Amino acid sequence: MNRTPSDIVRLRPPRRPERIFPPAPRKNVEKPQVSPPVDARTWWRATPTFWRKLAIGIGLILLWELAARWVDNDLLLPSATASAHAWWSSLRNGELVARTATSLWVLLRGYALGVLCAFALTSLAMTTAVGRDLLSLLTGMFNPLPSIALLPLALLWFGLGTGSLLFVLVHAVLWPLALSVSSGFESVSPTLRMIGRNYGLSGLRQVMWILTPAALPSVLSGLRVGWAFAWRTLIAAELVFGANTGSGGLGWYIYQNRNELYTDKVFAGLLTVILIGLIVEHLVFDTLARVTVRRWGMQSV
Repeated sequence: MNRTPSDIVRLRPPRRPERIFPPAPRKNVEKPQVSPPVDARTWWRATPTFWRKLAIGIGLILLWELAARWVDNDLLLPSATASAHAWWSSLRNGELVARTATSLWVLLRGYALGVLCAFALTSLAMTTAVGRDLLSLLTGMFNPLPSIALLPLALLWFGLGTGSLLFVLVHAVLWPLALSVSSGFESVSPTLRMIGRNYGLSGLRQVMWILTPAALPSVLSGLRVGWAFAWRTLIAAELVFGANTGSGGLGWYIYQNRNELYTDKVFAGLLTVILIGLIVEHLVFDTLARVTVRRWGMQSV
């Protein structure tokens, strides 16, 4: 049937009036505190770096001790305790101290000469086009050449003595350091170079006051690499020069005890080489980086 609009309005259900209820009061319900699951990776990262490295070192020493007990042959692989005892005995009688002092004195002189030559050659390359071509040619020729390969030539030129050691040390330091420093200098912003020229700096003054501070991360990296190359080159060279002259540093100490089949003393010499490398790496270079490039925001931690 037909319905009028008034009939449709009457058929609609009545609307319920709106009512606003106040919010219910909150009850302080204490949630049970559940500790988050401990992740081994998170715990390891939260531990200071020193303790992490110490734990790894202790683990390696334990593996060494277990391997030595499994081999059960002190001539092939002495235990960690036997090597530590031999190291302490050589340290107390002064032999290891004298050998170490001899090696470090030669190393410091060779390293200093290599650093001076590297900075002189790099400064020449940054100021002249001829120096740039010369540096590129020399690093391409001599950087891949191992320093040990120059031992026969060093013997012919300088004889058996400190001069031959200094020659191979300078070669070990010069080329990797010059390559790293030149790469750092070339990556310096042109804006900084223009600022230096606006202040009237050119040539060597621009290298010292603009390029070197701006490229300090690359300089420190090159110094690290040069130190590592020089240290291992010195030990290898002393094995040869010490065997010929009858005197030398840590390399001769290792070679002599190898001939006398004192394997525990050989490991004591190797441990001394490792300890000196770790001390210089962390005490010298890490400290230098922390007070310079990391403090200035030039390098992330």
